[in-house]
Amino acid sequence: MDHFRTTFNIAPNPLDIDLHTPVFSIGSCFANAMGQRLQQNKFTACVNPFGVIFNPLSIFKLINASLSREKAAALMNDAAMVEQQGGWYHYDVHSDFYANNATALRQKLQHTLDTTQQFLQNTQVVILTLGTAYGYFLKEHRSIVANCHKVPQQFFDKRLLTVEEIAQGFEETYQALQNINAHLQVIVTVSPVRHIKDTIPLNQVSKATLRLACHQISEKFAQVAYFPAYELLLDDLRDYRFFKADMIHPTPVAEDYIWQKFTQVFMNEQTLAFLKQWGKIRQALNHRSFQPGSAAHQKFLQKLLQQLNGLKAKVDVTEELAHVKQQIL
Repeated sequence: MDHFRTTFNIAPNPLDIDLHTPVFSIGSCFANAMGQRLQQNKFTACVNPFGVIFNPLSIFKLINASLSREKAAALMNDAAMVEQQGGWYHYDVHSDFYANNATALRQKLQHTLDTTQQFLQNTQVVILTLGTAYGYFLKEHRSIVANCHKVPQQFFDKRLLTVEEIAQGFEETYQALQNINAHLQVIVTVSPVRHIKDTIPLNQVSKATLRLACHQISEKFAQVAYFPAYELLLDDLRDYRFFKADMIHPTPVAEDYIWQKFTQVFMNEQTLAFLKQWGKIRQALNHRSFQPGSAAHQKFLQKLLQQLNGLKAKVDVTEELAHVKQQIL
């Protein structure tokens, strides 16, 4: 028994993500954190192509627009675009997603919708990371926005989404995904990143709403699994040591812990063995020698080159091989 922590077991899932499993990850900034770990470990992953998206209805809206020409056309509505400080932005995507003019923004968005559709048609796993149950609705059109882009708050209504709205939105999106890929699996999770601008009590209300929606969704659909990222940080780790200085975002150590749990739940022994092997190689690749021309370091590089060549049949290590070869004298 651990007298200083409350840990819990997560049952392994038969999903079995391996190196040949395309994964689509969308949602809050925590979706970036986990998606980037997939990419760093040589998985094929598409991560937040529209930027960070916090509320579930906006996530569903973007997925549906990627799968439907009609919904994509609706997304191109001029009323959804706004000019701010010399740049053009779209209410349905993150502020990192911008262009110098409306035409360029529309083209950029259409291209991203097209590439997202192509990826979703071939992916096997979709990870949805829900950040907040609060949504901002543009008063003029009564439509939810993913980002207000610093437009004055007087133009929006803010309200808590209901469990029913989220569950219904998911069901419609899930059906659209199933229509193009019947074998697709979905992982839903609640982001452990706290939204304290809503106040601490209302952040809890928001997270509880998301958690209830995820419970309903995962109970209803056999091909949907819930992963407890929120619970791992807030109930297992449960210490401010595992939060960054802003007391909102998890530290890399906390993210590594949650990632480790994720791999144990959704990956088989063979994939876990590769992750361990690749972790050592990545550490070696990041090594910086004070004597790069020394015999010892050159021997180290030759060994690393041999290890990378041994992985060529499994994963693409072209970039890593070039990096090592540049250092060999």
